[in-house]
Amino acid sequence: MINYLIRRLLYTLPLLLGINILTFVLFFVVNSPDDMARMQLGQKHVTEQAIANWKHQHGYDLPLLWNGAAAGTDKLGETIFFQKSMRLFLFRFGMSDGGRNIGEDIQERAWPSLALALPTFTIGLLVNVTCALLMVLFRGSYLESAGLVVCVVLMSVSSLFYIIGGQFLFGKTLNLVPISGYDDGLASIRFLILPVVIGVFSGIGAGVRWYRTLFLEEISKDYVRTARAKGLSETATLFRHVLPNAMIPILTGVVVVLPLLFMGSLIMESFFSIPGLGSYTIDAINSQDFAIVRAMVFLGSVLYVFGLVLTDISYTLVDPRVRLS
Repeated sequence: MINYLIRRLLYTLPLLLGINILTFVLFFVVNSPDDMARMQLGQKHVTEQAIANWKHQHGYDLPLLWNGAAAGTDKLGETIFFQKSMRLFLFRFGMSDGGRNIGEDIQERAWPSLALALPTFTIGLLVNVTCALLMVLFRGSYLESAGLVVCVVLMSVSSLFYIIGGQFLFGKTLNLVPISGYDDGLASIRFLILPVVIGVFSGIGAGVRWYRTLFLEEISKDYVRTARAKGLSETATLFRHVLPNAMIPILTGVVVVLPLLFMGSLIMESFFSIPGLGSYTIDAINSQDFAIVRAMVFLGSVLYVFGLVLTDISYTLVDPRVRLS
């Protein structure tokens, strides 16, 4: 197990380095430091001196990849790539183009994102798996047919409709919960109820159909028929055999949403004015603050790769047949 973890962690280094280089190239091929200065200064006629001052203040007056005027290791160290991108591996995010400390902003905004994403993910997973098991239990009946129709209808409606409709019905018309905003501590619960409910409800259609497919694939296998032949009830077969054996594909799907637990929901946080990392990224894109966007892209990549390693480890916990060596 230890050897496997070491190998996986070593594999992640070139992967993250490649993502870092690709992100750097995409940003600085499309926009030069001069273009960034003009966008941030926001003036129609920006003087060359103003551009030079802005670049010097934000560290964009260095060469991109190679500093021929420097000596020794400073030829690589005194470059924009090393100062702005390589330091991300030490989680030194630096300052945003707007002058804010990115690391402090991430620490502050991660908690609202978790407060929204964690209950949405947990409740949604339980609801989807439970509904899928019920549809499999009553397969071939009118209940399953009605459930499939409902799932298709829910999938066909945009999540924006649920957000706007929920805000209008529960926030404005019934005045049960706030439409937007956020507060610290337990006071935040009343601001999170509506987005969590909408997040769970909007994902039921796709989630239930996907888990139903997994369970139907498992229920047709030989070990299920053997369990039935031994007199085990259909309910006991589902929960004692089908569900545990379907955990590997379930865990594989879960890892996709792990970064969202920390990175936040871009749309949900923006519509409900929740000061999380999702709205932080959207605001950075709108203001064209490339330092924040680069940091968030790198952080999301790290979390996703870390989630993949955790998924491989969890395989050994749910399926004894899987061994990591």
